[in-house]
Amino acid sequence: MDINSWVRAARSKAGKSQEALASALGITKGNVSAWENGRHKPKLEQVLAISRFTGHPPPPELAGYNVAPAPIGGRRIPLISYVQAGGWTGVVDNYQPGDAEDFLLTDLELSGTAFALEIKGDSMLPEFRAGDRVIIDPNVSPQPGDFVVAKNGDDEATFKKYRPRGINERGETVFELVPLNEDYPSMRSDATPIRIVGTMVEHRKYRRRG
Repeated sequence: MDINSWVRAARSKAGKSQEALASALGITKGNVSAWENGRHKPKLEQVLAISRFTGHPPPPELAGYNVAPAPIGGRRIPLISYVQAGGWTGVVDNYQPGDAEDFLLTDLELSGTAFALEIKGDSMLPEFRAGDRVIIDPNVSPQPGDFVVAKNGDDEATFKKYRPRGINERGETVFELVPLNEDYPSMRSDATPIRIVGTMVEHRKYRRRG
């Protein structure tokens, strides 16, 4: 079986559409179609990602890659909405399948409450663009310069850069949430009720055309 036929077979056996596979890999449906029609071949890392997403092992010999298939593992991370992230309480169980809009695959060792968000708006340009996805682990404490998801007193979630600013009289860390786009204001925890939900551990940038 050549690699192009394998892509089609893996996707079909998993019951996945071309759109679903493209979304999981951060590519276009046209890319998937080109692979399956034999016009192009996926790169090695894309073959491995397809295998993780579909649960279908690579062919015994990857023609044109000159490598042997390695054992593949993967962890499904639920992609949730900003509303769900804002409602995170810190004592919830793992997100259930019905709670997620989609799933991302990762090889990172993360806590059971790790989740993913899709970036909205332009407040984090130029590093984070609308449509990019980030994986957040609530069990990872932020360090200066990390990117975090936080929620305000109205349970609205936001994604910003974390910048500690000292300790208050109660011994609590005062921190600032900073947008990378200077057109947007920063927020301080001593001026606005803010609670850190989790820290970014992975950033998926998606190629765009046009």
